Parts: sequence; C-alpha cells; structure tokens
Amino acid sequence: MRSLAATCFTCHGNEGRSVGGVPPALAGRDKGELLQALRDFKEGKRPATIMHQHAKGYTDQQLEAIAGYFSAVKAGPATPAPAARGGN
Repeated sequence: MRSLAATCFTCHGNEGRSVGGVPPALAGRDKGELLQALRDFKEGKRPATIMHQHAKGYTDQQLEAIAGYFSAVKAGPATPAPAARGGN
C-alpha cells in the first residue's frame, strides 16, 4: 500500500504529514472520508487543480488501499515533502 501512497508524498508531505496544512495532511484521517474525497476527485464531483487527474489514474481498489494506508499512519509532526529530483 505504501508504494501506491508514495506518489502523494510529493505534495502532501512524507507519510502524508503536510507542512502548513496546504495541501491538507492525510495522515491519521478517517479512511471513509479520504476514500470519498478520492472518489469525488476521480468522478469530477470535487474541484481540484491536479487531484482529479491523479485519482483517475487509480482503480477503485487502489484508491481504497491508499485511503487505508493514510488512515493507519499516525498523525505527527509535519515533515517537508522530498525535494524534486531534476537534472541540471
């Protein structure tokens, strides 16, 4: 499950613990709430800049696994997202 959720770390912080609350932290949130948000993004029912594109790339079962992963992570101190890797 962590491998599916790892793509979220870039924006939502390591293990879903975002810095400053924008975008929102995912760690420790209710699984049902997270899953519904992901489904709403996927179906275009919830406005987004990028999340609707991300959510469409996953099956419903994968979205459920991602929501389950983040709900099981203990909320804790925010950690910065990993730096983007780019070549110079």
